[in-house]
Amino acid sequence: MALIEIDNLSVTFTAQGRQVRAVQNVSLNVNAQESFGLVGESGSGKSTILRAICGLAPISGGSIRINGKAIATPRGKAFSRQVQMVFQDPYASLHPRHTIDRTLSEPLAIHGLPGTDQRITKALTDVGLPTNFRFRYPHQLSGGQRQRVAIARALMLEPEILLLDEPTSALDASVQAETLNLLSRLRAERGLTFLMVSHDLAVIDHMCDRILVMQHGRAVEELSRDALAHAEMKTDYARSLFAASADRMLEG
Repeated sequence: MALIEIDNLSVTFTAQGRQVRAVQNVSLNVNAQESFGLVGESGSGKSTILRAICGLAPISGGSIRINGKAIATPRGKAFSRQVQMVFQDPYASLHPRHTIDRTLSEPLAIHGLPGTDQRITKALTDVGLPTNFRFRYPHQLSGGQRQRVAIARALMLEPEILLLDEPTSALDASVQAETLNLLSRLRAERGLTFLMVSHDLAVIDHMCDRILVMQHGRAVEELSRDALAHAEMKTDYARSLFAASADRMLEG
């Protein structure tokens, strides 16, 4: 049985007085300890799927199951213990007036978990940050350091699943690889399951076992890492996306 099961998911919302069908009848399964990628151009619906899982986007059809159970609405504490999300922009996702210590301790306080000092020290060490960063503020850290804090916060409740929404796109190119390597190491050490969104096929190729290509809110094609590596796409859109990504890499 898959750890994440999404069946015919649809998300519809109203924007500027008109209905937008952001996701249309998308199905996918993610196995335990697998890293699954959602890739597509801006507006393809890939990030909306992550938001729907977290309860941040309105589900208009279909179902989402975690470990065989339908997710509750509202999500609640049990969901937070199992699933956490890392957002694209670490500065926007961290409270500017909260120290790193407060940011990391809040989930523990909400869930009544003991050993705050030891857990925070371990979390900072695990993401490669000095423990004296505890009492700094987000503006005192670099973009890469802020994203490490965001990853540490997501791991404070020891979830099984991380939802990663373009976790490196707001970072400098030199820091992106470090962050991806950190995520890969944490996944291996903790047996994590990733559902990861990116517009960059190179990132997805580096991180993911399987990939779902999306366009205009619909699933276009599912690919294995091997098929992606050998450019064995079956659809014109997936081929064009691959070609565009390859061109960007050459330009870089």
